Amino acid sequence: MLSGLPSVFLIPLTFTLFSLNLAFNGSIVFFGGLLKFLIPVKAVHRLLYRPMHSVYRLWTYNNTLIIRLANPVEWQIKGTENLSKDSWYLMLANHQSWMDILVLAELAREHTPEPKFFLKDSLKKVPFLGMACWALEMPFMKRYSQKFLAKHPELKGQDIETTKKSCQAFKDNPTTIINFVEGTRFTQAKHQQQESPFQYLLKPKAGGIAFTLAALGDQFDKILNVTVLYPDNPGHIIKDVLSGKLTKIVVNVEQVEVTDAIIGDYFNDDDFKYGFQQWLNDEWVVKDELIHQLYQANEQEAKTNFPLNQHPSA
Repeated sequence: MLSGLPSVFLIPLTFTLFSLNLAFNGSIVFFGGLLKFLIPVKAVHRLLYRPMHSVYRLWTYNNTLIIRLANPVEWQIKGTENLSKDSWYLMLANHQSWMDILVLAELAREHTPEPKFFLKDSLKKVPFLGMACWALEMPFMKRYSQKFLAKHPELKGQDIETTKKSCQAFKDNPTTIINFVEGTRFTQAKHQQQESPFQYLLKPKAGGIAFTLAALGDQFDKILNVTVLYPDNPGHIIKDVLSGKLTKIVVNVEQVEVTDAIIGDYFNDDDFKYGFQQWLNDEWVVKDELIHQLYQANEQEAKTNFPLNQHPSA
């Protein structure tokens, strides 16, 4: 355990370990992507699939080891019963920190297929990143604005078809697609700016999820509504991770059935759009209350472990 080291030493050491892990595994993935690009043969791509995703899982495993090595952290994960690495999932999650990506990747490593993030089509052109994401078969999404479609009505529905095409590999390989529903990380400033009706969450954005379900709804076995919380670290979570101050990670998974009621034309059917927004808002009301309960439980646990007459530093 390195958490006893002074921050002036621990922060650069932990950062270096994360960077080396990314550089090592990222280089392998990039090389695999280069092979896929140079040899556009589906049989070769299928051959590379498992080795490439094994590297993905190794990256995740190493990140978790580094987190545990540098922090006296306790993981509390609930709701993973009956999850399978042979199924397809759409994972919806709140978003507090870049740390969420590592936490959800670890959740997937243990309980579900490899996590994939929907990416903007323009990211394909970003050096190294675009190649690596393409190599791991991350789905690229091309969206057309209503203004653009008004000028080019012949392209209506093509965004859905493009997404389906980019996700063809999912039919043969179980996958977990992750969507951070709030669209950005939670901060008090963003919370106030939005005038969010929730205590701990930003307003959920329904369009991306509706788009995903319209493109791939019949492919998913379950929706996983995931709540991630760092109850002892309300500040800059990544900084706390690097400095060895992360003490608890709470992950709650709610398994939601995929029904016809949440699959439809969000962008052209006003009745469906309203119903879908109401469904998602209801999910967020429950999530907000769950976070409140988790904070209360954590406070009660702290009082039980350290009664008022026994300060932890005593």
